[in-house]
Amino acid sequence: MPSRSVPGKRSGKQAPGKKSKKSHTIPAGVNASSSEGSNPPPSATVRVNGINGHDSRVKVEEKMDEGQLTRLTAGVPVDVVGRSSAGPPIRTEKPSAVELRRGMIQMAPVENDKQPRSLIILTGLKTLFQKQLPKMPREYIARLVYDTNSKSLAIIKRGYKVVGGICYRPFPHRGFAEIVFFATNSADQEKGYGGMLMDHYKAHIRKTYPEMMHFLTYADNYAVGYFEKQGFSKEISLDRSVWAGYIKDYEGGTIMQCTMLPKIDYLDKQSVFKQQQEAVMTKIRQMSKSHTVHPGLPQFQPGAPTGTSVDPKEVPGLRETGWTPELAAVTTRQPVKNSVKALMEKLLQELIEEPKGWAFLKPVSYDDVPDYFDIVKHPMDFSTIQHKISTGQYKTFDAFVDDVQLVFDNCRLYNPETTIYAKNARFMDQFFKNSLSVHLK
Repeated sequence: MPSRSVPGKRSGKQAPGKKSKKSHTIPAGVNASSSEGSNPPPSATVRVNGINGHDSRVKVEEKMDEGQLTRLTAGVPVDVVGRSSAGPPIRTEKPSAVELRRGMIQMAPVENDKQPRSLIILTGLKTLFQKQLPKMPREYIARLVYDTNSKSLAIIKRGYKVVGGICYRPFPHRGFAEIVFFATNSADQEKGYGGMLMDHYKAHIRKTYPEMMHFLTYADNYAVGYFEKQGFSKEISLDRSVWAGYIKDYEGGTIMQCTMLPKIDYLDKQSVFKQQQEAVMTKIRQMSKSHTVHPGLPQFQPGAPTGTSVDPKEVPGLRETGWTPELAAVTTRQPVKNSVKALMEKLLQELIEEPKGWAFLKPVSYDDVPDYFDIVKHPMDFSTIQHKISTGQYKTFDAFVDDVQLVFDNCRLYNPETTIYAKNARFMDQFFKNSLSVHLK
């Protein structure tokens, strides 16, 4: 399998290194200049919350009992008239939120102002980025972190130990900021540091640069999913003339954009979600009877004779849901087909998420390796398999397995055994066989 371009240097190509577990990392950007940009939308009233945020104002048509809402969300119907006796739901705090509340970690805005405290934190950030971004030249990371045009937001523990951070370049006159580096310590990633850091970054930007409403970043293949969860999109709405020439293009990276919403307090998103959820559930209750609870069927109560059957048409409330005998006949024929598709999707997703499968994600480009198609007559890759699954092209499960096997066979056919590509193909081949044995038990 030929080499692919990866974001790791300002130019040229380099094979990717081993990825730390769930490390959210991105390439770097360069250059800063200023000119007039468009005016951003007006922001809401500012209030102190952590670093800073805005009060959200979401219209809720009706208030619901919180216990009822919780049961509805979980798929448990509740009485339309009576109130639920369930108490308030217990919301489990993420470890990162607990540590922040207890003062075990702090969010520290920092820049190179030559002060000892700032230099200590910046050095910690530099070390973290160099460890978590092994494809980036160490001197390049150091230069950008210490650059006086760069700003950073760090998660620090006692003794100024840096466990996470963002390095960014603000362009206030252009209305956007570029996220240059983003990483959290591998040992702490399961605590929710990544999401918390991004939320505090947005709140910090809103307070420090009210005119900047947009963020741009180049994400590598492993970080795209994380950034999408944080509100970033591959669809760039900013006019190219606003940002072109201000950030560096990276071969193999995906440019992504995030636009902040003026009414959202990013440090209190849960309350916004709760209000939105309440509004949706209120509408559902107005339009359906899914909240109505019918008494249990007497045929299945304790003490009732065993072996009793019930005509579905006699079950109270079943017809009101839109059920028909014809619908029941259709649903009984579908599970096998749907379960096979779900299994194929799950197996493929495991292959895609395995770091050593990076070379098999996309089709081989003729421009990169012109002689590849002279040797490999039936190319195959994970994205093609994904398309065939979603469009129902696999008539049998064995056809799917054959295509996956073809990916690894093609790689070993084209690449010498000693190359990283052939080694990864052997690993992925065994990885896939192990997954098959687990799922087909």
